[in-house]
Amino acid sequence: MKTSTLNIKRCEDFPTPRPQFAAPSAMPYRDFHYRWEYELKSRPEQLWSFVADTNRFNRDAGVPALQPGEGKRPRLRNARRRLRLSFLGLPVEWEEQPFEWIKPSRFGVVRKYSKGPIAELKVLTELSPLDDGGTKLIYQVWATPKSLLGFLLIPLQIGYISQRKFASAFESYDKTALSEIPMSSEHASPELSSAVHARLEALKEKLLIDGAAPHVVEKLIDFVGRADDFSLARMRPYALADQWGEPRRTVLTTCLLATRQGLLDMQWDLLCPLCRGPQESETSLFDINSKVHCETCRIDFTVNFDRFVEITFKPNASVRRAEVKDYCMGSPQRTPHVVVQQLLAPHTSRSLILPLEEGSYRLRTLELPGEQLVTVSTEGAETATARISDRVAGEELQLTPRTTLQIENASDAEQLFILERLQWSDQAATAAEVTALQIFRDLFSSEALRPGEQISVGTLTVLFTDLRHSTQLYREIGDATAFGRVLNHFDVLKKAIAEADGAIVKTIGDAVMGVFRDSASALKAMLNAQQILAAPPEGTVPLTLKAGMHSGPCIAVTLNDRLDYFGSTVNMAARLEGLSTGNDVIISRSVYDDPDVRELINSPDTNLRAVPFQIVLKGFDEERFELWRVGRKEAAAATGFGVD
Repeated sequence: MKTSTLNIKRCEDFPTPRPQFAAPSAMPYRDFHYRWEYELKSRPEQLWSFVADTNRFNRDAGVPALQPGEGKRPRLRNARRRLRLSFLGLPVEWEEQPFEWIKPSRFGVVRKYSKGPIAELKVLTELSPLDDGGTKLIYQVWATPKSLLGFLLIPLQIGYISQRKFASAFESYDKTALSEIPMSSEHASPELSSAVHARLEALKEKLLIDGAAPHVVEKLIDFVGRADDFSLARMRPYALADQWGEPRRTVLTTCLLATRQGLLDMQWDLLCPLCRGPQESETSLFDINSKVHCETCRIDFTVNFDRFVEITFKPNASVRRAEVKDYCMGSPQRTPHVVVQQLLAPHTSRSLILPLEEGSYRLRTLELPGEQLVTVSTEGAETATARISDRVAGEELQLTPRTTLQIENASDAEQLFILERLQWSDQAATAAEVTALQIFRDLFSSEALRPGEQISVGTLTVLFTDLRHSTQLYREIGDATAFGRVLNHFDVLKKAIAEADGAIVKTIGDAVMGVFRDSASALKAMLNAQQILAAPPEGTVPLTLKAGMHSGPCIAVTLNDRLDYFGSTVNMAARLEGLSTGNDVIISRSVYDDPDVRELINSPDTNLRAVPFQIVLKGFDEERFELWRVGRKEAAAATGFGVD
């Protein structure tokens, strides 16, 4: 890593430009301006999530933790905050303007102090690509002293002490961005005692006995032992899987097993639909309240399992305490889906050169109603203008990935412009997905919502099965033998459903209700289960399994102290099972229209046939539904279904 020579000059004499968000201040003491340059090996896109995490950076730079405010403070416009800390025993308070950034090129912030030795502080970080694939990072600080003490402290603290910490932090981020190693710093894991090491080894052995993947267990144990508190306080299993190069479901399963064994604690984060930050975190589904408020976005919202509830983990306190303090509240990395945030004074404009990924975006402001949709594709325009007055509106903008966007604030008030990706991160393991997994229900069968709470889980594929002629089976082979065969059929179904990333919700006599996130996997699992049950080992009575499935929105509830589902999707799926012959699976239009289901049916390798029919279902107001019998062609010929 290469750093430039440190320069300290009056701001107005320094040849580099000022940040566009800053205006000069008239103060009795001269300003200090520091500029450092670093040549790093990672690309700007790789570095951004580390460098723009100013909460972590402030900690690594030696900034004291923020102190909680006293009493209720008035809300400030455009995400401004009044913050405070204690430095060398001195109370320091300031008003922080919203961070401004263009991802992954630059970000900056201005702080105006009401207490302490500094009057104003401005920071600007710029990342530009190098020809060799690395990054040139320029970090600048403008500091205006308020008193003689500030005049003496600024060059000592920022110019001498902090500049070495800046270099160390950027070097650490660069190494982490290029490898799988956990984030390290002087604040990383304290030296673990021999007792903790022994406990980690014992827990590792238990996880291996439980069937967890050995290489993932090794990485998890190493991560818990070496990573810093920020990384451990909110462990996202899919993000870890991507970082480690491991299958996501394998890492999630390992984390669930580790929670059961006492290595990790599970937590449910409730995410705001706008800023997407966790507003509350609960240790149990029972503690979740579906009505939540986001103070930053000033909205009340209703959570749903499909998007707004994410499962995360942290080490159990008996292994290691991950204590996280706040060092910065407005970090760009707190809202990673926001690619541009700019503060404009009334009746002003700004031209932005944007490096955007293809996809769908939304342009809005924090204070005004409305939004303007933006689509980025190679067919878009290279230049465009977005103008707002009393609300955000306008035709959808079509932009190229490298575009120049002119934003204009035609209103009479200052506005904070926000350009954000509409697509949610696929690194979130949502509650809808996790609660539909068999391993979760096996390990945490007591996890349920509070009585009376109803939360949407989005779209699920709901399955109902039942054994055909089971009463006759009991008469023919006797109660004990028949009962054992029925229990064996539950094992077959549980295995098939779990391997398809589904879960058994409940059993009712010989019947089973299951849920899946993926319709094609559900259909394939049931067809395979029917085959296994119909052709058991020699000497075992074959069973005929009727099955029906429907896909649609569901509501999660607690029923008989267990997590359950209800709604019209569940009601319809329950009706379909009775139409099955046992050699087919009855599927609804919503299942049949799934592209993956069509591909499965039409694939020559599966040898399947889907025969449409229409029928009136009981309880649905005499409405005729179009359904399909899906089965293997040899079964269709044997039973006559689908024969013209």
